[in-house]
Amino acid sequence: QVQLVESGGGLVQAGGSLRLSCTASGSFSSINTMGWYRQTPGNQRELVAAITSGGSTNYADSVKGRFTISRDNAKNTVYLQMDSLKPEDTAVYYCNANIYHTIAHTFVNYWGQGTQVTVSS
Repeated sequence: QVQLVESGGGLVQAGGSLRLSCTASGSFSSINTMGWYRQTPGNQRELVAAITSGGSTNYADSVKGRFTISRDNAKNTVYLQMDSLKPEDTAVYYCNANIYHTIAHTFVNYWGQGTQVTVSS
């Protein structure tokens, strides 16, 4: 059983910062890409940032220059440092990881439970 556990969400004023963390636990042999998505009511989940096992990153245009994704492969953890937050960043943020399933012998996408980020104006 693989689990992604997120932490770090909360309420912050515009211009402030938050750091999200997500740790994968369970039985697996490797993790490929890890990333963060966000979703607001009535809208589809959208990619915020992603990072490969080799460290290559990809960001949504709306967060470039303000958010930084990183990972610690030894800890199976991905981070999202969010600076200069804006009210439009308010959403539920979900961690995603592409993990090798040792029984199915294939990579499977897993999701965290989501953490609320609220930015007040």
